[in-house]
Amino acid sequence: MASEPSGENNTSQSIGSSEPSTIKRKSNDIGWEYGVLHDPSKSMDKIRCLLCKKVMSGGVYRIKEHIAGIPGNVSKCPTASKDDQIKCREALMMAKNKKKNKRVEEVNLRAEVSINAHDLESMSNPIDVDEVQQFGPLKPPRPIAPMDKFANQINPESSLSSGKGTAQQRIIQAFDKERENRVKEYVCRWAYETAIPFHAFEKDSFKLLLEAVGQYGPGFHGPNRYEMSETFLKKEVDRVKEGLKVHEAEWKLNGCSIMTDAWTDRKRRSVMNLCVNSRMGTVFISSKECSIEAHTSQFIFEYVEHGIQQVGEGNVVQIVTDNAANNMGAAKLLKEKRPLIFWTCCATHSINLMLESIAGLPRFKKVLDQAKTLTIFFYAHHKTLAMMRSFTKKRDIIRPGVTRFASAFLTLQSLLDKKIELKAMFTSNEWDECKFAKTVKGKHAFNTVLSQDKKPSMGFVYGEIMHAKEEIKRALNGVEKNYEPIIRIIEEKMKNRLDTPLHLMAYFLNPYYHYKDLLLHRDADISFGSIEFLETYYFEDLDMQNKVLKEELSKYKLKEGMFGKLIAIKGCESNDAQYDPGTPNLRTLAMKILSLTSSSSGCERNWSTFEGVS
Repeated sequence: MASEPSGENNTSQSIGSSEPSTIKRKSNDIGWEYGVLHDPSKSMDKIRCLLCKKVMSGGVYRIKEHIAGIPGNVSKCPTASKDDQIKCREALMMAKNKKKNKRVEEVNLRAEVSINAHDLESMSNPIDVDEVQQFGPLKPPRPIAPMDKFANQINPESSLSSGKGTAQQRIIQAFDKERENRVKEYVCRWAYETAIPFHAFEKDSFKLLLEAVGQYGPGFHGPNRYEMSETFLKKEVDRVKEGLKVHEAEWKLNGCSIMTDAWTDRKRRSVMNLCVNSRMGTVFISSKECSIEAHTSQFIFEYVEHGIQQVGEGNVVQIVTDNAANNMGAAKLLKEKRPLIFWTCCATHSINLMLESIAGLPRFKKVLDQAKTLTIFFYAHHKTLAMMRSFTKKRDIIRPGVTRFASAFLTLQSLLDKKIELKAMFTSNEWDECKFAKTVKGKHAFNTVLSQDKKPSMGFVYGEIMHAKEEIKRALNGVEKNYEPIIRIIEEKMKNRLDTPLHLMAYFLNPYYHYKDLLLHRDADISFGSIEFLETYYFEDLDMQNKVLKEELSKYKLKEGMFGKLIAIKGCESNDAQYDPGTPNLRTLAMKILSLTSSSSGCERNWSTFEGVS
């Protein structure tokens, strides 16, 4: 589906329309408003200024220094305006502060660790930014043997064989660096041997692990298999349950969504998940193996009902599942027992159905089939894959998405983004010398590339689909016979799924749309959907229905009173949760609805940890 052009592309047209947007990095950094890659085929580090045409090394950071006029590394841009200089200076300062705050956060994180009970109180005070800058790097809390940190050589083999480390006096600062490198060698070796993903070492829990082991000193023995699967696993479960209390408080304050989905693990067991989503994120609450059970509407309803009882009926606003018939049957059963709770369809699944049907249209099926054939050709041979990655600077074509058909369209977009590099590949001497250039599939790939060119939360789902429909019409030049099949598919797939009273009310209460469209409150579908929503939300409470509909909602519709003031408009633009326009019931209602999720994708995961525990 079409979308608004990004700020990056808009800028490239206004500042340097002659520069193709493909020679910019895929980044929202403000520096790319003023520079482009000079020659991507030779260097990804050289940038050319769009204002004065100067070429410099150092990447996007250097172009910001150039525009801001900061001396030392690069000359000042002679044509940059005062506003340009201010924007780049602020961006540089923001990056500097972000790095400084990250360092302080890590210092505070390490300060939380204490393996001595009497140190816990002293560790509770956070570290001030100015103090860190004034006194330099903060030393870790004192371990049991303070001098071991400075005097013991890092030698785990010796420690394991002798039972204790060999004490040596600290002589020079360089020795400290050598000791640190030795520790890193052992950490990395363990990671390589056990195939630990590298991003795991960026977790705060790993930093806490290092700090705790460092405080203990030599001779520490890790937990055995029994302790990991029993003793400490139970302790961790208790710790997680304790941490859920803040989520439970949020559920009571602003409501939550229950998400459920079934999946099959690597042992071919059928497992059903139950998760709770709120403004604070998604929490896993239960998982049930149901390999011998039929996934009937009654079975799903009973499982969801159990989840509602766990969370509390008064805290649950909606149930989110995919559009399968058994789930829709469960929705009817829930409506009979709990009429105050909404059952909504997963937006991700609904949009995937739209993409599936659009991909089946002859006009688009041909293009997607060509992209699929081209992609398979690249990845089927080592030579073609290596050549493609050489020309695209090791950037792959395949773009995995949340769903199958989303991946197909994302891969198509990826091919379009790399069109220049792929054309360069097929017109190079390297391709002419490749044995696959003379094969039928190679010639087909050649012709395909060188042929002539021809926010998902509940408050945004309905509005963004409406916007996408308009963009599709605009992209197809307003010709009805071209866009009508696509629009018909979208409307068929979203009917009774993504246009429910809950979706319409969320769309209406989202100030992002309400303050842009002055006539939004006159839309018949919106008005009718709002009334239906209030009838369900305030079930059989006519007084509250009338109060919200006639008094508070009317003020919001017509932007009367506090809703019409500048501070209200600014508060809506910044999503200020503290702003109170004097309509307490409507405010509470909006907080609940606009904090809901619109998708059950949070349940669609391969819970490998579950497999290990079970």
